[in-house]
Amino acid sequence: MVRTNWAGNIAFEARGVHRPTDVDQVRELVARSERVRALGSGHSFNRIADTAGEQISLTGLPPRVQIDADASCVTVAGGLRYGDFADRLHAAGFALPTLGSLPHISVAGAVATGTHGSGVDNRSLAASVSGLEVVTADGELLEIRRGHPDFAGMVVGLGGFGVVTALTLDLVPTFELAQYVYDRLPAEDFAEHAQEILAAGYSVSVFTTWRADHLDQVWVKGPRTPDVPGARWFGATRADVPRHPVPGMDARHCTTQLGEPGPWQHRLPHFRLDFTPSTGRELQSEYFVPRADVVAAYRALDTIRDRMAPLVQTCEIRTIAAEPLWLSPAAERDSAAFHFTWIDDTPAVLALLPVMEELLSPFATRPHWGKLFTCDAATVRARYDRYADFERLLGQYDPAGKFSNEFLDRYFTRS
Repeated sequence: MVRTNWAGNIAFEARGVHRPTDVDQVRELVARSERVRALGSGHSFNRIADTAGEQISLTGLPPRVQIDADASCVTVAGGLRYGDFADRLHAAGFALPTLGSLPHISVAGAVATGTHGSGVDNRSLAASVSGLEVVTADGELLEIRRGHPDFAGMVVGLGGFGVVTALTLDLVPTFELAQYVYDRLPAEDFAEHAQEILAAGYSVSVFTTWRADHLDQVWVKGPRTPDVPGARWFGATRADVPRHPVPGMDARHCTTQLGEPGPWQHRLPHFRLDFTPSTGRELQSEYFVPRADVVAAYRALDTIRDRMAPLVQTCEIRTIAAEPLWLSPAAERDSAAFHFTWIDDTPAVLALLPVMEELLSPFATRPHWGKLFTCDAATVRARYDRYADFERLLGQYDPAGKFSNEFLDRYFTRS
């Protein structure tokens, strides 16, 4: 049986997938393996999770969720999906400050690749991590906490330091949001007011298919009581029926809209946990630029709209606040990300990506580690101040390259 990622565009080459039922079994598997990688929920679109050796899935570990109310944090098993424990946090009076579009992704995998939600004041999912429990190359269980000199390098670790069996996450008091969608935002209004639009709610996403002179939708997720944009807003019109980010798709699969308030975990994601957003037959790419350059980057991409439009299901523009994690695509700069959901045509998408990357190069663009991109190692290296420090840590924690694979070897050396 051929094992693939969620999208089906990657056939894993691992010799086998192991599903240990406790951490000691993880330690034993790692210690005896020559090559090994952790496998999350499979939502990456490149070979970052693949290996010529063994894959370890953490889905069989006990579903650990330990809330420390006094410290406002929770420790969760790395294989859990965010949607598996968000309701429990809310019931205890807590929340995570942000969530991704999908509640279906595993915590360890999302953190390791720098996955994020949206909001000018919201950092990535990894920024909530205050502690890691990781099985290192010799099979030892290492606990590393915020404040350790290596911590900021290991959180967005790309699976290169070991198998993360548990993470401790910072919590905030629970809160409610209401979600509104606005249709047909004129391109000129976005260009003139982008910063104001992107800051209009707690979380804001702008969607475009690059097929018209307007952006298709703006999703504004905000508190119940503060001012919410009116029925007409920067030339866009408030939707009076629920929307799906991909035009023509069934909106019943999306989280509740039309301004109906609800808890954070049922408004921050775009999609409901009880629905798999698609059959997976799609491709994804994402590029981060400085937030101040979002309009210039949009205009640069707009010059090839005729080439993108036939391949795009939708493109989402989001914001991520700066954070100190070394390999976060939002490292040390407030960012805007252009997230592309493509049709399932790998050759056509891979032919287009270098053109897009060249257009975005003046903005020191950084690709999402778990998506499709074609930037070479030298280009990616130049975009991160702590790249060499990350390579040093790889050499320190995994000198023999037990957790290395084709992807890591392409972009990193062990110094």
